Amino acid sequence: MLLCVTASHKTAPFDLLERLSTHAAPVAPLIAGREQVQGAVVLSTCNRVEAYVEVPDGAEVQGVEAALHALHTATGVSPSELEGAYEVKAGGRVAEHLFSVASGLESVVIGEGEIAGQVRRALDDARSFDATSPELERLFQRATETQKGVKNATALGRAGRSLVRLALELADSRIADWSGLRTLLVGTGAYAAATLAALRDHGVTDITVHSPSGRGARFAAKHEIAFVEAAGFAEAAARADLVITCTSNEEPVVTPELLRRGGYRGRGFVIDLGLPRNVSAEVAELEGMTLLDLETIRLHAPLEELRAHDDARRMVRDAAAKFHLVGREQSAAPAIVALREHVFELLDAEIGRGKGRGDDERIEQALRHMVGRLLHTPTARARELAAQGRADDVFEALETLFGIDARPAADHGEPDAATCPYRGEATA
Repeated sequence: MLLCVTASHKTAPFDLLERLSTHAAPVAPLIAGREQVQGAVVLSTCNRVEAYVEVPDGAEVQGVEAALHALHTATGVSPSELEGAYEVKAGGRVAEHLFSVASGLESVVIGEGEIAGQVRRALDDARSFDATSPELERLFQRATETQKGVKNATALGRAGRSLVRLALELADSRIADWSGLRTLLVGTGAYAAATLAALRDHGVTDITVHSPSGRGARFAAKHEIAFVEAAGFAEAAARADLVITCTSNEEPVVTPELLRRGGYRGRGFVIDLGLPRNVSAEVAELEGMTLLDLETIRLHAPLEELRAHDDARRMVRDAAAKFHLVGREQSAAPAIVALREHVFELLDAEIGRGKGRGDDERIEQALRHMVGRLLHTPTARARELAAQGRADDVFEALETLFGIDARPAADHGEPDAATCPYRGEATA
């Protein structure tokens, strides 16, 4: 069974995610080395830490405990600190979740492309420690294929990034000279980099960055712009001609109180690209203030972009369903292999006796052809039953009819619906 223990910007505060992303030791091999764990891959970014684990059916609790113990060992974050800040997904929910993550559907900036490379690197890292399993390999490879399909078939990747440029186009009618604009950028993620590039394309040169998470200095050095710390944020926001926000904060970072404290001059332009909102709605009520938020921007977005998210979600669900179906079909593979080996052993023994009697080679060819045809229907039927979640019926029939016990020690069949003692979904 596949499990995913996930803490992300949707479930955990930033400071906790930051601690989880700082590893004193690689996490995947710590998980894979635990009892009952068949493999592990760990995806770690600034906005999420996820452990993908394979365990035998019935070992879900051990799998979750292995992930939490490994995270504690590597990061110092205890399971009690993580309580309420993570979710557990199991069975068929794992593939849909990872495919969504890889496609950028779970990112702070929907459609961002950096996550695809991080997913690939997570698998490579686990491979380097020999921590993966065949099913985890298949899961992550299909995730990359799904991400590429979503990117090529939908406007998702263009939708997120082009909203920045669309916002600036909408602001054009109110801004006479972009080159003389004093601009404050709030946020340092992938969206911030795209915003900075769009501002420079418009001729903006006076750009200062502020990061609520404390990453402003690093972002400023990388992009050769100024930065302002928390102590100077209110004044910088109040004095700026244009403020653009794009952070993952759950609460607004720009409020009327902040602007008044900084000495608001009675005129300003704010573009809020955050989701949830980075700017409180009351800011628009300030005299001389113009507030442009995502809701307004999206009203002007091309229809293709509005549909991109739904199209991408549909592709992810279809890919996850296909992954799950193939996994079910493969669950009967040991029974099929055992049946074929059994029949061909009997055939080889019979051919050997025939050769001892000097029988014609054409008899051997005819026998092999007949056995191939004889096995076709049982093989196809076994795959059909496995796809329906009835792999156990195949193993039982094989044992009853031929006396062959081909059931693997750690079956990959469909998990039973169960309630996991951890927060999140633990059913297929």
